[in-house]
Amino acid sequence: MKAVVIFLVYIGCIYAQFRTFTQGPHIRILSQTQEGPNPDGSYRWSYDTENGISAEEEGHVKNIGNPQAEAMEARGGFRYTAPDNTPISLQYIADENGFRASGAHLPTPPPIPPAIQRALDFIATHPQSRFP
Repeated sequence: MKAVVIFLVYIGCIYAQFRTFTQGPHIRILSQTQEGPNPDGSYRWSYDTENGISAEEEGHVKNIGNPQAEAMEARGGFRYTAPDNTPISLQYIADENGFRASGAHLPTPPPIPPAIQRALDFIATHPQSRFP
Protein backbone atom coordinates (compact mmCIF):
# COMPACT_ATOMS: atom_id res chain seq x y z
CA MET A 1 0.00 0.00 0.00
CA LYS A 2 2.82 2.36 0.87
CA ALA A 3 4.43 1.79 -2.54
CA VAL A 4 1.13 2.65 -4.29
CA VAL A 5 0.86 5.95 -2.39
CA ILE A 6 4.47 6.86 -3.22
CA PHE A 7 3.87 5.98 -6.87
CA LEU A 8 0.71 8.15 -7.02
CA VAL A 9 2.53 11.09 -5.41
CA TYR A 10 5.34 10.67 -7.94
CA ILE A 11 2.87 10.64 -10.87
CA GLY A 12 1.13 13.73 -9.42
CA CYS A 13 4.44 15.61 -9.27
CA ILE A 14 5.25 14.73 -12.87
CA TYR A 15 1.79 15.86 -14.00
CA ALA A 16 2.12 19.17 -12.12
CA GLN A 17 5.50 19.86 -13.73
CA PHE A 18 4.14 18.96 -17.17
CA ARG A 19 1.22 21.37 -16.74
CA THR A 20 3.56 24.13 -15.57
CA PHE A 21 5.82 23.79 -18.60
CA THR A 22 3.07 23.40 -21.19
CA GLN A 23 0.79 26.25 -20.14
CA GLY A 24 1.25 29.78 -21.43
CA PRO A 25 3.12 31.10 -24.43
CA HIS A 26 6.61 29.88 -25.23
CA ILE A 27 9.07 32.77 -25.45
CA ARG A 28 12.19 32.22 -27.56
CA ILE A 29 15.64 33.25 -26.38
CA LEU A 30 17.11 35.44 -29.13
CA SER A 31 20.65 35.56 -27.76
CA GLN A 32 22.49 34.20 -24.76
CA THR A 33 26.13 34.41 -23.72
CA GLN A 34 28.00 32.96 -20.78
CA GLU A 35 31.66 33.25 -19.92
CA GLY A 36 33.17 31.69 -16.82
CA PRO A 37 33.58 31.17 -14.10
CA ASN A 38 37.19 31.90 -15.03
CA PRO A 39 40.24 30.89 -12.93
CA ASP A 40 40.41 34.43 -11.49
CA GLY A 41 36.77 34.21 -10.34
CA SER A 42 35.38 36.50 -13.03
CA TYR A 43 32.29 35.72 -15.09
CA ARG A 44 29.88 37.32 -17.51
CA TRP A 45 26.43 36.38 -18.83
CA SER A 46 23.59 37.97 -20.77
CA TYR A 47 20.40 37.09 -22.61
CA ASP A 48 17.67 38.66 -24.75
CA THR A 49 14.22 37.20 -25.34
CA GLU A 50 11.66 37.79 -28.07
CA ASN A 51 9.24 39.47 -25.65
CA GLY A 52 11.73 42.25 -24.86
CA ILE A 53 13.25 40.95 -21.65
CA SER A 54 17.01 41.28 -21.42
CA ALA A 55 19.52 40.92 -18.61
CA GLU A 56 23.26 40.98 -18.13
CA GLU A 57 25.74 40.64 -15.30
CA GLU A 58 29.47 40.52 -14.87
CA GLY A 59 31.47 39.88 -11.76
CA HIS A 60 34.98 39.56 -10.44
CA VAL A 61 36.89 39.18 -7.19
CA LYS A 62 38.33 42.43 -5.87
CA ASN A 63 41.66 42.54 -4.01
CA ILE A 64 42.73 39.00 -4.94
CA GLY A 65 45.50 37.77 -2.65
CA ASN A 66 44.49 39.92 0.32
CA PRO A 67 42.20 37.66 2.39
CA GLN A 68 41.07 40.52 4.65
CA ALA A 69 39.99 42.67 1.69
CA GLU A 70 38.89 40.11 -0.93
CA ALA A 71 35.32 40.64 -2.02
CA MET A 72 33.13 39.56 -4.90
CA GLU A 73 31.67 42.36 -6.99
CA ALA A 74 28.80 41.91 -9.44
CA ARG A 75 27.34 44.57 -11.72
CA GLY A 76 24.38 44.12 -13.98
CA GLY A 77 20.90 45.02 -14.95
CA PHE A 78 17.72 43.96 -16.64
CA ARG A 79 15.00 45.48 -18.81
CA TYR A 80 11.40 44.55 -19.56
CA THR A 81 8.02 46.14 -20.23
CA ALA A 82 5.53 46.13 -17.37
CA PRO A 83 1.91 45.04 -17.94
CA ASP A 84 0.88 48.72 -18.15
CA ASN A 85 3.46 49.22 -20.99
CA THR A 86 5.89 51.10 -18.74
CA PRO A 87 9.50 50.33 -19.68
CA ILE A 88 11.37 49.04 -16.63
CA SER A 89 15.16 49.23 -16.48
CA LEU A 90 17.13 48.43 -13.37
CA GLN A 91 20.90 48.60 -12.86
CA TYR A 92 22.61 47.16 -9.79
CA ILE A 93 25.89 46.57 -8.06
CA ALA A 94 26.49 44.00 -5.32
CA ASP A 95 29.72 43.99 -3.35
CA GLU A 96 31.05 44.13 0.20
CA ASN A 97 28.78 47.15 0.79
CA GLY A 98 25.61 45.22 -0.06
CA PHE A 99 23.16 45.30 -2.96
CA ARG A 100 22.41 48.71 -4.48
CA ALA A 101 19.88 49.17 -7.28
CA SER A 102 18.91 52.16 -9.36
CA GLY A 103 16.03 52.67 -11.75
CA ALA A 104 13.53 55.38 -12.59
CA HIS A 105 10.64 53.18 -11.42
CA LEU A 106 12.01 52.63 -7.88
CA PRO A 107 10.35 54.64 -5.10
CA THR A 108 12.35 57.38 -3.42
CA PRO A 109 11.90 58.76 0.09
CA PRO A 110 10.30 62.17 0.50
CA PRO A 111 12.64 65.08 1.26
CA ILE A 112 13.47 65.78 4.89
CA PRO A 113 11.48 68.80 6.17
CA PRO A 114 13.73 71.86 6.68
CA ALA A 115 13.12 72.07 10.44
CA ILE A 116 14.09 68.43 10.92
CA GLN A 117 17.20 68.88 8.74
CA ARG A 118 18.28 71.90 10.83
CA ALA A 119 17.86 69.84 14.01
CA LEU A 120 19.89 66.95 12.55
CA ASP A 121 22.63 69.34 11.44
CA PHE A 122 22.72 70.94 14.91
CA ILE A 123 22.96 67.55 16.64
CA ALA A 124 25.77 66.47 14.28
CA THR A 125 27.79 69.65 14.93
CA HIS A 126 27.13 69.85 18.70
CA PRO A 127 27.42 66.30 20.05
CA GLN A 128 28.25 67.50 23.61
CA SER A 129 24.95 69.33 24.02
CA ARG A 130 22.78 66.27 23.50
CA PHE A 131 20.10 65.74 26.10
CA PRO A 132 20.63 62.81 28.51
